[in-house]
Amino acid sequence: MIVIGEKINGTLSKVKAIIQERNTQAFLDLAKRQAQAGADYIDVNVATGEGSGEDEVEAMQWAVKALQQEIDTPLSIDSADAGVIKAGLEARSGRPSLINSVNAEPQRLREIIPLALHFEAPLVALAMDETGIPPSVEGRLEACRTVAAACQKAGIELEHIFFDPLVLPVSADTTQGLVTLETLKAIKHAFVGAKSILGISNVSYGLPQRAMLNAAFLHMAVFAGLDAAILDPTDAR
Repeated sequence: MIVIGEKINGTLSKVKAIIQERNTQAFLDLAKRQAQAGADYIDVNVATGEGSGEDEVEAMQWAVKALQQEIDTPLSIDSADAGVIKAGLEARSGRPSLINSVNAEPQRLREIIPLALHFEAPLVALAMDETGIPPSVEGRLEACRTVAAACQKAGIELEHIFFDPLVLPVSADTTQGLVTLETLKAIKHAFVGAKSILGISNVSYGLPQRAMLNAAFLHMAVFAGLDAAILDPTDAR
């Protein structure tokens, strides 16, 4: 199981403050704890919901440079803005990185695939398109097919893609956990050689005792063939 540490996320209030204050020591502590807990990648999402795209670019550059001076763990460069991803990859200076993420939206494919090629970085591919997240297994699988076709046409092999069938909170729709697991199985069958990935904690959003539900869902996902998980590696549960 490949573990991507999720704790550097600018939408979390404490992390948001750390990023905005450029508190390097607290920022590094977040990363080091995850690396020491066995994370194979550290996800870096510096979007705080405030400021401009230029602010996020500068924050990503600061974050990446600070991290790679202190830890050797590969980074997952995570942003909805392709310019921020590019800035993060440039700051990495050729060190191992994962792009998080691409999806089946045509504009996103045009932006992200060239970055994956230029920086020789594997990428996370979300099972969604310009209309959003399909509610059905087949809809999500079709989005993955679109990404796979575009990547392979550009010369990116399936072995360099982590397909994410996407986890929605079961608090909003109790059927979505099953849809995710069935999509995961379908991805493993349809894209031989590719990897699968999930953001585990999304399943419990808005619910009490989140750690227990996260652990149970992770167990089911691994049984369904999951290769990689975005989670809190410091949580032993």
